[in-house]
Amino acid sequence: MRSRQYGDDVLTPRNRRPRPGQGPVPQAQAEPGLVVEDFEGRFCGAVVGYENDAVTLEDRHGRRRVFPLPGTFLLDGKRVTLVRPAPTAPAGPGAPGAPGAPGTPRRTASGSVAAPEQRAKVARASRIYVEGRHDAELVEKIWGDDLRDAGVVVEYLAGVDDLPAIARAFEPGPGRRLGVLVDHLVQGSKESRIAAEARSPYVLVVGHPFIDIWAAVRPGRLGLDRWPDVPPGQPWKEGVLDRLGWPSRTPADIAAAWRRILRAVTSYADLDPALLGRVEELIDFVTAPGDG
Repeated sequence: MRSRQYGDDVLTPRNRRPRPGQGPVPQAQAEPGLVVEDFEGRFCGAVVGYENDAVTLEDRHGRRRVFPLPGTFLLDGKRVTLVRPAPTAPAGPGAPGAPGAPGTPRRTASGSVAAPEQRAKVARASRIYVEGRHDAELVEKIWGDDLRDAGVVVEYLAGVDDLPAIARAFEPGPGRRLGVLVDHLVQGSKESRIAAEARSPYVLVVGHPFIDIWAAVRPGRLGLDRWPDVPPGQPWKEGVLDRLGWPSRTPADIAAAWRRILRAVTSYADLDPALLGRVEELIDFVTAPGDG
């Protein structure tokens, strides 16, 4: 399973300089949509363009920076030399890179190499809880194949107010870990205090910085420059839909908008890196070696 190197704070990159004795740095092609960090960990973004000697990255705020090619970057937390993609020939049946071509590994929506076909696995005792149905559906769409391969079940919470009691009722312990993903977990908030009360050696609560999981989807996937600003005190989803000119009066309108957003998401490259790191941190936690 693919796993990124993640820091304690989604907004503060870690300093990951090479250690003495590290082996050769592998190459990675600057394919559009590939999410990388510059080597100093100061800029993280997706590839949106390249030339013979330069690549352009765009971060979650829509800011762009140009870096030289070839160059050293961090991909999934590991050093790579980013190079210009090799020219591609039309891919007919059986051609290298074509679907089903020999030696071409199938990848899941999360970017992982897909596991071989196998019998369904017995679910682990460990679980991942996410705050909200939309969150659960997005996690399933991108990480569902990986989670089924690992035998991890994802369940959704209606809210976090009762999280400490829910965590205790889960009876976490060795081989029975609980990972929780919380919306808009920022320092000093009510959610941060509740999360601190629920944490234990076998309970990991992490949060993304978005006010709602919708905002973790790159706005460009919906033809937007950015998500609209909604004044404090106004329901965020309804406020966004009003400003986009989408129907927003009924629960059915909200559900239809979410289906439209979810259809636009096809892979991890359509999501903000801040969400990617948090989900993968939870997956690594509940699948820790010796804890199955």
